[in-house]
Amino acid sequence: MTSAAEQRAPAGEPAAGSGQPSAVNGARRPVPPAPVVWPGTPTPLGARFRTGPDGVAGTNFALWAAGAEAVRVCLFDEAGRETRIPLTELTHEIWHGFVPGVMPGQRYGYRVDGRWDPWTGARWNPAKLLLDPYARAVDGEFALPPEVYGHVRDWPDQSVADTVRDERDSAPYVPKGVVVHDDDDWSDDRRPKTPWADSVIYELHVRGFTKLHPGIPEELRGTYAGLAHPAAIEHLVKLGVTAVELLPVHQFAHEDHLLRRGLTNYWGYNSIGYFAPHAGYAASGTTGQQVGEFKRMVRALHAAGIEVILDVVYNHTAEAGELGPTLSLKGIDNRGYYRLQDDARRYADYTGCGNTLHVVQPQVLRLITDSLRYWVTEMGVDGFRFDLAAALARSMHDVDMLSPFLAVIAQDPVLRRVKLIAEPWDIGSGGYQVGAFPPLWTEWNDRYRNAVRDFWRGALPDVREMGYRLSGSSDLYAWGGRRPYASVNFVTAHDGFTLRDLVSYQTKHNEANGEDNRDGTDDNRSWNCGAEGESDDEGVRALRRRQLRNLLTTLLLSTGVPMLVAGDEFGRTQRGNNNAYCQDNEIGWVDWSLLEEPGWRALSELTARLIALRHRHPVLRRRAFFSGRAQTADGLRDLAWFTARGTEMTEGDWYAPAATLAMYLSGRDIPGRDERGAPVVDDSFLAVLHAGERPTGFVLPGPPWADRYEVVVDTSAEEQAGAPGTVHRAGTRITVPERTVLLLRVA
Repeated sequence: MTSAAEQRAPAGEPAAGSGQPSAVNGARRPVPPAPVVWPGTPTPLGARFRTGPDGVAGTNFALWAAGAEAVRVCLFDEAGRETRIPLTELTHEIWHGFVPGVMPGQRYGYRVDGRWDPWTGARWNPAKLLLDPYARAVDGEFALPPEVYGHVRDWPDQSVADTVRDERDSAPYVPKGVVVHDDDDWSDDRRPKTPWADSVIYELHVRGFTKLHPGIPEELRGTYAGLAHPAAIEHLVKLGVTAVELLPVHQFAHEDHLLRRGLTNYWGYNSIGYFAPHAGYAASGTTGQQVGEFKRMVRALHAAGIEVILDVVYNHTAEAGELGPTLSLKGIDNRGYYRLQDDARRYADYTGCGNTLHVVQPQVLRLITDSLRYWVTEMGVDGFRFDLAAALARSMHDVDMLSPFLAVIAQDPVLRRVKLIAEPWDIGSGGYQVGAFPPLWTEWNDRYRNAVRDFWRGALPDVREMGYRLSGSSDLYAWGGRRPYASVNFVTAHDGFTLRDLVSYQTKHNEANGEDNRDGTDDNRSWNCGAEGESDDEGVRALRRRQLRNLLTTLLLSTGVPMLVAGDEFGRTQRGNNNAYCQDNEIGWVDWSLLEEPGWRALSELTARLIALRHRHPVLRRRAFFSGRAQTADGLRDLAWFTARGTEMTEGDWYAPAATLAMYLSGRDIPGRDERGAPVVDDSFLAVLHAGERPTGFVLPGPPWADRYEVVVDTSAEEQAGAPGTVHRAGTRITVPERTVLLLRVA
């Protein structure tokens, strides 16, 4: 096969340390010899600053590259001059060496040499500077000119382009790893350690949440420091959430198709550095300062009682498929890191992003678990949400709940103690695994999302599905010792419509993404309340706000762990875009000016009130599934369901079309004891959910359920101050307004 070197002249000057002169500002000068390299150690992997022999300070470099023939660590000075240092020590497939005098802040990368044989999956190319998979800080932006591809990207015959090696130097076009000094013992940090059952999760984007916040200094907006600012934390505390779930903050790169359209990967689900906080979110600098800034953010959130959960993307990387760039793992050991097809030129793709990490391989599993432990022990985070977790649970081809990844997590003394959330699906065969993950894991419950959306838009054939979802999804999770908090309940997430758009748009409007509105799901289960998009009709606007109150109230009264999306509590809109992954602008950012409008401010206040109610009442955040059985002679059960007639539901009622469902939660039959061993006793509640378009009569159940009921929440009211406090006698037939949730406390 003709090589790229025969087609193109190499770009750039020879590297320092090569024995040839280099050009600096037009003048040619001798290059000093490469520094001394000592043997060093094969562990830990990555670049670790430490004291070496005879008390000499320096950095130990260690890189796993099993099939490589040679590895050089490449150091870059402030002017971009490169010094290449061979690593000659090889221990258990790890190339290593200690370089005296290399201090924190030093920028570096690797060049890895070996066979070029794409037909067998071998894609070594020493012309490409590679990011250290263990780099803990990254300096510079990823651009994607032809030089960063291991193959000749614009080869005339594209069917074989990936087999033609490109010999041009990529170093000028790729970011560099940075040596970081570990100087933090976290002795002054206090983790909140919120129990799962007490958790309320708030999904947010570091940049999008802070970019327009008027209380954050402009220079800190869009950064970790901005999220740590008192103005940002004040909102979280006032709302009452217990954890923030941050969209990806691992160093990520942008896809070529986005850059060509003038867009970027705003969400960040395109990781390339699993140890490095994304440099683009740092206010203080990118030569290691981002690490300290991230840690200070975590400390500030912990001090406010808020846990930090990271959304992590270990299923694929930014190197895409065989036609993707060579940035790191592809050039270190392509066959070792990625799942390949029988035709080893091609990648197995269970993610829809071009490649899938080969988690069955011990070294890949080590990379992931080392990264997870690092973020817990050295960066202070409290848990992880795993993007497309089913892809990580595949042993060879099928999803396997006894897979090496899940087994290692279950026995790891650090990781088994943090919060673990699975997105329990991928795009491969058999990839939908909701309800199948083992104990220790919680899951995003999309069946909850679908049922609640369908109920409030009048699309459920009956109320069976709603009954399961409101009461903790026992049909999915009541096995293997799992608890109701295995279900992370959500109505919206970053992926899809915002809550306001869910009641404002019938179809997606993703034209701004530049993909002819083909991207994003068509299964929105939305209802626009009679008009598509923003409306001046006050009746439509009022109905939409009522539907938002219904959706939020349903979510926060349901058994399980509720997850909100930043800004949904005060009407954030993406203008109908249900796939705003590339919208780093007002479409993707939280608009804080909405809180100046009385209607949206009232929605935020209702959300905070509901969360506070949840925190006060253990019956709303049970740690065990309901039994549905009478615990005492009077026949009162921990959970009961009622029709609008005030009678308990029969089996036939569950199968009959209905727009009304009432759920009774007994506060005297809560399993478990408090910290002092006393029984947990709480108020009892009756929640009436009516999704019909007309008011309905409802007979309040009498003894033994209650003698009287006090209205706590009435979503038909724009303002909640007046409605709570109304008392009704049991047996009374009350009128429930159309599309309303009533929460009544047993008095």
